[in-house]
Amino acid sequence: MSTQRLRNEDYQDYSSTDASPEESSSEGLSNFSPSSYQRFGESNSTTWFQTLIHLLKSNIGTGLLGLPLAVKNAGILMGPLSLLVIGIVAVHCMSLLVKCAHHFCLRLNKPFVDYGDTVMYGLESSPSSCLRNHAHWGRHIVDFFLIVTQLGFCCVYFVFLADNFKQVVEAANGTTNDCHNNETVVLTPTMDSRLYMLSLLPFLVLLVFIRNLRVLSIFSLLANVTMLVSLVMIYQFIVQVLPLENKMKDPQKFPLILYLGMAIITALYISLGCLGYLQFGADIQGSITLNMPNCWLYQSVKLLYSIGIFFTYAIQFYVPAEIIVPFFVSRAPEHCELVVDLFVRTVLVCLTCILAILIPRLDLVISLVGSVSSSALALIIPPLLEITTYYSEGMSPLTIAKDALISILGFVGFVVGTYEALYELIQPSQTPIFINSTSAFVVS
Repeated sequence: MSTQRLRNEDYQDYSSTDASPEESSSEGLSNFSPSSYQRFGESNSTTWFQTLIHLLKSNIGTGLLGLPLAVKNAGILMGPLSLLVIGIVAVHCMSLLVKCAHHFCLRLNKPFVDYGDTVMYGLESSPSSCLRNHAHWGRHIVDFFLIVTQLGFCCVYFVFLADNFKQVVEAANGTTNDCHNNETVVLTPTMDSRLYMLSLLPFLVLLVFIRNLRVLSIFSLLANVTMLVSLVMIYQFIVQVLPLENKMKDPQKFPLILYLGMAIITALYISLGCLGYLQFGADIQGSITLNMPNCWLYQSVKLLYSIGIFFTYAIQFYVPAEIIVPFFVSRAPEHCELVVDLFVRTVLVCLTCILAILIPRLDLVISLVGSVSSSALALIIPPLLEITTYYSEGMSPLTIAKDALISILGFVGFVVGTYEALYELIQPSQTPIFINSTSAFVVS
């Protein structure tokens, strides 16, 4: 079966940037996808503003809403400082990826290279014969972590949607038009959050059956609008109450867009994390939407953001689907291709649902995904890539030490974050959470 048939509109191989989606969403500062390595100068290139919007969107998701809890755990001083440091390091690592990709484009006379290609070529440039002989594993490792990251965030979406819909339904009888009255809310028990996840499963399966990225972009626009409105309303509440490159027409501007975009994102992360924690204190939940007052205005925030996350699921799912689905379709009889395609997509969605049911705590799912895969993609691999790419051409000891330090930092985050999340999963905290109008969430 020819490779060309798998590179049509329906089966674009995401392992190459021929099919790298503009609209692919990623969580947090740590999530940097190969969509950053797009074909240079192609006809559907984006403007600097469109590139900035895509960069902002790719770093704003459910993880943003969990930052107040992160600030609570880290402390009001170390929390913002850590976010700032990680933000600066993440931007630097992104620029390293772009730098190495451009290096191999020029060196190999290629119009584009993606994350996996860049790692593979970097290993081929290594002075170590062992790394050169196993350079193809560089692509496999990147693809593996990409799949884990993207499907992991899909699991996060299941938990997020179930928690928010459950809370809105249970608090519906006590929901008022008064957003300032801090009275105890008596929730009407409904079904377990895991049953909410199962209820959402068929709708998300139907959503991922949409395989055309141009159609998905419509849902992405809808998600952007609803999430933006929700964020504005969240900021309005916590501030009011507190007493206190390559896809571009001009790729040369990408570094400026990168720094500007990540500066905005870092400021957004720090401000929401700090203000959210200062507002809700020890009662802060895994998502700040779960702490919003029990009035219809802020219940609509949960619904709007949930709608945005629901449609973003398909965009997030696109990345692993375009890596995994063609593998099975290429081995199926031609008359069964569509059936195999839809079956694999269904299995993958069911897998994310099962994993979310097994770990139904939003904070733990976010922590596991970020620690296991995002740390590798964002902090560990890029600095090591710079060393393998430029070592034979001469590097200063200071640069090597800097790259080694960043990779060690990422590895420590990987080990500690994974250990803490697994420990909490095995021996969960028994601290009760009390319910009031600004914390209407029950942990059973």
